[in-house]
Order: sequence, then C-alpha cells, then structure tokens
Amino acid sequence: MTKDLTRGNPMGLLVSFTLPTLLGMLFQQVYNLVDTMIVGKLLGAKALAAVGATGSINFFVIGFCMGVCSGFAIPVAQRLGAGEHGKMRRYVCNAAYLSALFALVLTVATGLGCRGILTLMRTPEDIFADSYAYIFVIFMGIPTTFLYNLLAGIMRSLGDSKTPVYFLALSSGLNIVLDFTLILYAHAGVAGAAIATVISQGVSGLACLLYMRKKFPILHASPAERRLDGHTCKVLCTMGIPMGLQYSITAIGSIVLQSAVNTLGSTYVAAVAAGSKLFQLLACPYDAMGAAMATYCGQNVGACKLDRLGQGVRACSLLGLGYAVLAFAAMLLLAPQCAMLFLDPKEPQLELLVGLTSQYIRTLTAFFFPLALVNIVRFSIQGMGYSVFAILAGVLEMGARTGVGCLLVPVFGYTAACFASPAAWICADLFLVPACVACIARLRKLYPNQPEQIQQAQQSRPVRVGAGQ
Repeated sequence: MTKDLTRGNPMGLLVSFTLPTLLGMLFQQVYNLVDTMIVGKLLGAKALAAVGATGSINFFVIGFCMGVCSGFAIPVAQRLGAGEHGKMRRYVCNAAYLSALFALVLTVATGLGCRGILTLMRTPEDIFADSYAYIFVIFMGIPTTFLYNLLAGIMRSLGDSKTPVYFLALSSGLNIVLDFTLILYAHAGVAGAAIATVISQGVSGLACLLYMRKKFPILHASPAERRLDGHTCKVLCTMGIPMGLQYSITAIGSIVLQSAVNTLGSTYVAAVAAGSKLFQLLACPYDAMGAAMATYCGQNVGACKLDRLGQGVRACSLLGLGYAVLAFAAMLLLAPQCAMLFLDPKEPQLELLVGLTSQYIRTLTAFFFPLALVNIVRFSIQGMGYSVFAILAGVLEMGARTGVGCLLVPVFGYTAACFASPAAWICADLFLVPACVACIARLRKLYPNQPEQIQQAQQSRPVRVGAGQ
C-alpha cells in the first residue's frame, strides 16, 4: 500500500502523486463550495456575507490544525524513506496522541473566544448573528478536522494519495444531502451548512481510520512502539507547530484585511466571500503540488538522495507555471459565469456583485505563478526538515496583507483589497526561493558523499536532518 518516491523520473512521480491528491482536495473544496452556493442562493447575500466574514478566522484556526497534521506526517515520510519502520510507527502513534491533545485545547479555546474575535474584526451588525452561528459550529468540529487531516497526511507520507479521495467523494455526497436537508427542511440556516460540513468530514476521517487499520499492516504497532515518547513528541512538535503557525501567522494578515473589507459594507464582504470560494477551488492544484513535494522531499531526504530534491522542485514549478497560464485565461473568459454560481439572480445589486467578484478572482489568477512557488517551495523546505522557515515566510505574508489592509484599503478601497494576496505571495517568494537553495546546499554539505556512504550509515544509526535532528 506504500509508494516509493525515491526512484524514477521526478516529473512522472509528481504527476502521478499529485493528481489523486488534487482530486481529494477538490472533493474537500466541494464542502465549502456547496455550503456557499446553497447559502447564497437559498438564504441570500447577507447570509453569504456572514459566512464570508468568518473566512479569515476560520483559516487562522483550521489552517493551524491542517498545518500541524502536515508537519506530523513529515517524520513518517522520512523514516519510511530511511527504511526504519519501527521508528515510523512510533511517530504515527505519538502523532495521534498529540493531535487529540491539540484538538481538545483548540476546541475549548475557540468556542469560548469566537464571539470576541468577531467583535474585534468589526463584523457588520446585520450579519453578526449568522457569522457567530456558522463559525461556532465549525470550531466545535475541530476534532474531525484533526482526525481526517492527520490520517490523510500519514497515508500520503506512505505514498498512498488515492485512498483519501474515495472517502472524500463519499462524504461530499453526504455533505450535499445534509446541506439541503438542514437548510431547506430543518430551517437551520447558516448553522446547518456548518453542521453538514463537520459531519461529512467526520465520516471521511472515520472511514480513513477503519481502512488504515485493515489495509496498512506496516502501521500495526507493538506495545513498545505505541508508548508515549518524549523525544518523539518533541520531534513531531518541532515539525508540526511551525507549519501550523505558518498558516496562523498568514491568517493574521487575512484577519486584518477582512476587517478592512468589513468597513466597506456587506456588499463588498459578499463579493470577497464568493471570490474567495472560487479562488480556493482554483488554487487546489497548488495545494496538491505542495502536499506532493512534502512527501517527495521527505522520502528522498530520508533515503539521502539529495540530487533528486532540486530536480523535483524544478519539475513541479513547470507544472505550476503551466496551470497558472490556463487558470488566468479561463477567468478572463468565465469569471462572471463562475461568480453566478454563488449569487442569487434576484439580488437587487446583482450586477455590482458580479463585477466585484470577477475583479477579485481575475486579479488573483493573474498572480498564480507566485502562488505556485509559495506552495511548491515552502512544502519542499518543510519536507527537507526545515519547517521553521515556514514561520518566516508566514510573517512576510502577514506583513504584506496587514500593510495593504491598514494603509491601502482605506485609501484605494476594494481594488487594494484585491491586490493584497498577490503582494503577500511575492513577498514570501523573495524569501522562500533563496531559502530552498540554501537548504539543499546545507544538506549537501552535511552529507557530501550521499547516497552510498549515508545509506551505509543508516544501518547503524538514523539519519537526522533539518528541524527533526
């Protein structure tokens, strides 16, 4: 059930690994898209704005959860590449313990604090109640977020990028059924959409767990491997927490920007909400490429095949460039039609909403190649073991979005808000690209005789690299 990414043509391996991962992420985005489409068309623009107003705080918390899970999976990929299956199982078990702890703490903290956060973000009064109802339910579902993302990350680290897709397809269908049931028949409003998302993600997580117990004998741990281990937890936290913080730090800039957009009124909030959902769908290939590069680099570092790192980054960057051109061309032609997926044709300000949403998504797709580099290079660095660099990149993104939100949106309005994310991506790339080159150079300096001598050394001691030393 595992897949070796340390042998073969990097381009072919990355394409074959990325496509199933992309399909899975598309199914995951179906959750959000269906919520947004149903909310916008059945409950109106104000309800859509209410969900959109929670987007940045949602990313702040849920992004941290996803980043932590991605970081926990990196040592698993490295130990698989090194052929150390016992240590790999120890990492898996301790990652489960840490995830349960993080889920408990975050669920309690966010449940108590989300009302105050929405107030600090200056959420408009006419959508405040719906915003709170939606985000509170999402935060109560944090354990399901950890369950699915940890198990999916472990399976991808083992080279299986297909299986999570099957369960997400099943839960996507369930999500659609629950959306209509809870909103149309139970009259649960925006909270119903959130409940549907949480239940569906929980189902996909439980399905992954049952499948892994049956189909991955390599993960069947002995009592000694299941024991809580301080050193193992330290390594996992060294990998996972910086990746989670990278998402959260980035989200701080998004929160500041969202607060600035909120001052423009609920019409502009609704346009950003619709454009953001469309952006999340269009950006899925880059998320999939990032996940592929984390596993690819993790396995090859574990196997000490350092020559393949640069080859993989270059190959994936070419894929990212090709997709960037296609996405921008598509939005030049189809942005208004795509905007209508989220808007009610009876909206009194429909023409304005369509125009604002189209402007937003066209601006973002024009800068898709910088976004491609952010995902590809950042996850490559993390897969090499230098996850602390993710925090620095996140600080740059945060600074760019905060600067635009505080300084430019009050002066230039909505147009400035459209350019906030592109500015953040470019700032991050100015750091990440040289950092990636430096990381590969450092690994070559540490292990100049790879792979032969390093593979011999692995027989007597584990290879330690990057943040996982």
